[in-house]
Amino acid sequence: MLGQQVFAGGLDLPLMVVRREALAHNVATMAAFVRDHGMELAPHAKTHMSAEIAALQLEAGAWGLTVATPRQARAVRGFGAGRIMVANQIVDPAGLTWAAGELERDPGFEFLSFVDSRAGADILARHAASRPFRVLVELGHEGGRAGCRSLDQLLELASYVQTVPNVELAGVAGYEGALKTADDVRKYLDLLQQAVEYVRVRNPILTVGGSQWFDVIGRELVATQARILLRSGAYVSHDDGYYRERTPFNRIDGELRPALEVWAHVLSTPEPGLAIVGMGKRDAPYDEGLPIPRRDGVTIVKMQDQHTVVRADGLEPGDLLAFGISHPCTAFDKWRVLPLVDRDYRVVGTITTSF
Repeated sequence: MLGQQVFAGGLDLPLMVVRREALAHNVATMAAFVRDHGMELAPHAKTHMSAEIAALQLEAGAWGLTVATPRQARAVRGFGAGRIMVANQIVDPAGLTWAAGELERDPGFEFLSFVDSRAGADILARHAASRPFRVLVELGHEGGRAGCRSLDQLLELASYVQTVPNVELAGVAGYEGALKTADDVRKYLDLLQQAVEYVRVRNPILTVGGSQWFDVIGRELVATQARILLRSGAYVSHDDGYYRERTPFNRIDGELRPALEVWAHVLSTPEPGLAIVGMGKRDAPYDEGLPIPRRDGVTIVKMQDQHTVVRADGLEPGDLLAFGISHPCTAFDKWRVLPLVDRDYRVVGTITTSF
């Protein structure tokens, strides 16, 4: 694959490619953003689950890597991550046994997870080994995902955690990505700052995540007396749909660039103005918007498992079409090896995934 040109006929299509220059630009852009706003980046690796991309993020100064599950934590540990944050309450015995073993084996390994209940803290305590599990009490919001639903509830839990053996309180966690307006985000961030002030922890951590409101986070948390860890993940490849419309760089200086494209052949033109493309749900994400045709006059009608139906004039079987994607978090998982290409679409490396 290395050195081949994507359109020369030697590579099987459909094919998702990663554009090297866009990927490098996005990694550098976010590294600069957090540095300029007094934060640190703990990028959410669930987006890509790639050793090669993780290495780029860590080399650019990332604090460590965020994951969603213990299984993902094992994978990124294999990537060489010395700091891992699981942005969930862990209740899986196998995952906790692994984490306890890693903490015991490597004194330099840092491992954080969330907790939003007494039961969750008790489960951690039962699986700890020689080193305690360090946790962040999670504050949620009404209609959101996990997390305590009020500041009082969180403070009560924080007090309880500090009495539990083999569990160490490290700070506060939140997720603002599901909130709809900047005003809602500001109110939520204010509660998180209050939580950090009330929770008596030396050198506390405050972690927030998401790729839609980090500009508001950068402004609102600038004076917070805590180590701010931003967990954004989708920025690394960006997209042509969901995040193109929602990125904070639509409101502030700077830009992210779409790094993922899917190339596919037209297979059939069974009716005038109708074409069947050899790309389907197994090849490109469709949960947060359909792929975006890169050719003017092409409109996607629907996607099937292995086909995409488009409306367009002038297409013939064998024609090549390019599509941008919407929602990178369900794009990488469809591929185990993706070509990394230069601006001439020559393969200059590979991106492997470990889902």
